[in-house]
Amino acid sequence: MNIVDIIIKKREGNKLSNEEIAYFVKGVTDGSLPDYQISVFLMAAFLKKLDAEETACLTMEMAQSGGMFDFSQVEGFKADKHSTGGVADTTTLILAPLVASVGVPVIKMSGRGLGFSGGTIDKLESIPGFQVDVSEKEAIEFAKNSNIVLMSQSDNLTPADKKLYALRDVTGTVDSIPLIAASIMSKKIAAGADGIVLDVKCGSGAFMQDLASAETLASTMVEMGRHVGRKVTAVISAMDQPLGMNIGNSLEVIEAIEVLKGNVGGDLLEVSLTLGAYMLLMAGRVDSVEKGKYLLQHHIKNGMGLEKLRELLVQQGGNPAIIEDYSLLPLSSSKKIVFAQGDGYLNNMNTALIGRASLESGAGRGYKEQPLDFGAGIIMKKRLGDFVKTGEPLAEIFASSDKKCISAAEYMQQAITIGEEKEPLPPLILKII
Repeated sequence: MNIVDIIIKKREGNKLSNEEIAYFVKGVTDGSLPDYQISVFLMAAFLKKLDAEETACLTMEMAQSGGMFDFSQVEGFKADKHSTGGVADTTTLILAPLVASVGVPVIKMSGRGLGFSGGTIDKLESIPGFQVDVSEKEAIEFAKNSNIVLMSQSDNLTPADKKLYALRDVTGTVDSIPLIAASIMSKKIAAGADGIVLDVKCGSGAFMQDLASAETLASTMVEMGRHVGRKVTAVISAMDQPLGMNIGNSLEVIEAIEVLKGNVGGDLLEVSLTLGAYMLLMAGRVDSVEKGKYLLQHHIKNGMGLEKLRELLVQQGGNPAIIEDYSLLPLSSSKKIVFAQGDGYLNNMNTALIGRASLESGAGRGYKEQPLDFGAGIIMKKRLGDFVKTGEPLAEIFASSDKKCISAAEYMQQAITIGEEKEPLPPLILKII
């Protein structure tokens, strides 16, 4: 078998065999294929596409390129969740304790963020003492004892994906739905879940900015999961404004706690309940989404979700006192308020620009190794459809310096459009696949 022949075959638009895809992934993993040949293959796949069977094969080969976590010792249906990324997307810190409190094991590996605000691991690391580096053995014991583990991805997890992801980033092949789907699903499958609920974001603050692209990505991942014997449901949710009111690592931890205390509702709660309900449905814990939402809301009211978060903190070394005392979490020293420049209705938020404002504050990364300011970020004061008056606060920015606050505020002003007439609000849940 020869990589040049494989490249030519895909360049001509022909379907690759499982053996050819396996040969390619093996060469990526062991370093026997040079970057230039891998890059040419990626461009051929980008232009000529991969069908469902090719994508499923690529996914499994990538998943098996490194360590595969085995959580069969943990009783019950192991549920996982993945978001394609958004602004103020704090759902994991809410739904994981809630779903686990109902008795469904949630063993979730997450990554650090790039761009916007931090990823789930960054948010957890803003909690004093919290340990995200957990071995497979520790994860099994934690899951047996508490039904919940939130951990960073193992270095040995999907090494082929790490190499391919880096090359896609510098070869103009990022926007390939089969390659995106294979990247996401290979990590989820290697992480050992029985079923996965996908939160596919769609809108100005999402990677998929239109519904058609979001549907295609969601359908591809759901079909791929079925190909490899996993239960998968995709929820397409709107990202035309920040999901929550807090953007930034410790700020999002605070908002998640407030949701679990029953003090915060709105879009963040609704998406968390929807995703969590599908996890319960998938696990056979309920027979309808409505019953799943009701059960999760009940576990907010009776405090069991919050207690499960406390249990998680103790289990992984975090300080549980943060639940009562938010001053124990970092908060950056400089502050700036962004004011409305006119009267009217808040009709549009360019959520990508709000994400850029968060990045400017220090809450996100511009490059992979960039350190985060865990106490930086933005607290939104208004939602789409709200009427505002000139001089009314729209957002509060926290950063380590006045210069960063000013830079973030400039992006915030650009991001918000105020009009005379109130425009209809877009739906929050766009489609279930």
